[in-house]
Amino acid sequence: MDFGITLATAADSWKVVQRAEEMGFSQAWFYDTQMLSADCFVAMGAAAVKTSRIRLGTGVLIPSNRIAPVAANGFASLNQLAPGRIDFGVGTGFTGRRAMGLGAIKLAEMEDYIRVVQGLLSNETLEATFEGKTRKIRFLNPDAGMINTEDDIPLHVSAYGPKGRALTAQLGAGWLYFFSDVPMALSGLEDMKKSWDEAGRAASDLRATAFVLGCILEDGEPADSPRAMAQAGPRAAVILHRAADEALSGLHNVSPVPDVAKGYIDLARRFEPADAPWLENHRGHLMFLKDQERQFITADLIRETSFTGTEDDIKGRVEALRDAGYQQFTVQLTPGNEDAIEDWARIKRAFD
Repeated sequence: MDFGITLATAADSWKVVQRAEEMGFSQAWFYDTQMLSADCFVAMGAAAVKTSRIRLGTGVLIPSNRIAPVAANGFASLNQLAPGRIDFGVGTGFTGRRAMGLGAIKLAEMEDYIRVVQGLLSNETLEATFEGKTRKIRFLNPDAGMINTEDDIPLHVSAYGPKGRALTAQLGAGWLYFFSDVPMALSGLEDMKKSWDEAGRAASDLRATAFVLGCILEDGEPADSPRAMAQAGPRAAVILHRAADEALSGLHNVSPVPDVAKGYIDLARRFEPADAPWLENHRGHLMFLKDQERQFITADLIRETSFTGTEDDIKGRVEALRDAGYQQFTVQLTPGNEDAIEDWARIKRAFD
């Protein structure tokens, strides 16, 4: 099993990515959340020129954020800076779209987006529709030394439902899965393996990447300590944000709604502006806890939603993921708490 980090993208994320490379992490994933953090392609470009081995990927790119030719050009440009080290992670959109009061895009739209991006990166001439008009497009100067379409850029898909898993298997893509605990991780992987098998693919070809947030606790440290609240609390708050989205905006929620979320929903009903509650609801999403939501983030909720525990406990959880078939374990570092990479490096070393 290899280890990666995930980042709420900052313009200078290269600093922590450089440190991750020094410590032997194999991957850095960058969130594509335009209303909350910095642009992923800008940050990945800086990281590309400041590192030499670590892989850099969008984790995950949201198709509605930019037209497919622009995304393909971005990947090809990064591939010129870091040949063979770039990954195309994509999903139908959660955080970046919820922060604008929008739900996920349709799976068919993502599938066509992938077709265009991958086709351009393969130097194909293909048809794509823009502004209601279908046109043939291709990279016109791929051999001019400005971009790199020669080195492979692997595809990874974030998929949770059966249709998304089926598409992942159909495309033969890597599978990205963001989860709360080991049972959820194992159940999701079993479902993905079934989809992979139904598509006629060899089990050995499935590459599954685990995404978590969490905190390595010292002996006797509670799960709601200041460190845990800073490193894992933002993951627990996602449960609250989802519940409020459903109650206030009618957006789909696949997460269970804990009792504490009911109080948060009542609070969210008073968010301003009243016609756009998502602006306050998603402020700090997966980055930090808002003052008014701290009262709802309990030790139990942190334990239930994140990889927070003692070093031995976390090693046991990661071992269970590895044995089940996950090839990569990735942890998000929250802004201002990047030094937590030192704790996670100890976990990584146990699996070297």
